Amino acid sequence: MDSTISKDGKDNLAPYSQYQNLTWDPPMVMFAANQSVLGEHERKDTVKNAEETGWFVWNMATYDLREAVNLSAKALPPEEDEFAGVEKEKCIEAPGHRVKASPVHFECEYIQTVLIPTGDPVSTVDMVVGRVAQVHIDDEVILDNGKLDIQSIRPIARLGYYDYTVVDQIFEMKAPSASKEELAGLEGRNFDNKTRFTFE
Repeated sequence: MDSTISKDGKDNLAPYSQYQNLTWDPPMVMFAANQSVLGEHERKDTVKNAEETGWFVWNMATYDLREAVNLSAKALPPEEDEFAGVEKEKCIEAPGHRVKASPVHFECEYIQTVLIPTGDPVSTVDMVVGRVAQVHIDDEVILDNGKLDIQSIRPIARLGYYDYTVVDQIFEMKAPSASKEELAGLEGRNFDNKTRFTFE
């Protein structure tokens, strides 16, 4: 789920299943938003808010939050607060809020929007890129080895149609004959181990 705030101070919360890690040095992510089904099929409020305030926040969607994720998909006018029934928590740098019940959050500084036209007023998509500036992780979901306890978090993922799945099984594979630099990238860290953003 992405949370943003408008320049007028209205909170927005919306799920984006087309979400992807892009790179790690510095860490960057992207999400893709189709055009609104309301009115004149304008850009989604999340996209507008990210561009106008310079920030968006990724909140990890979990099985426990599945109903909130589903409700946040409802198309509402921009003047309505879309955090209905979801407890908010202040961010460090981003001007808006994050979902308190989510175990992991990325505060992302907006970089750019890439418009991908399709010829259809709704399926045309905005690809929004951001730099991860702050990471929030609940201490209870960090294992002794520093990794996330994915099996207890149970993140959800969209499969298509109305189908979703839960991540509850993990296996490891290392790329064959990868260099130290490549392995560092797969681990999501800088080769020189210098941290360029802070963990809460």
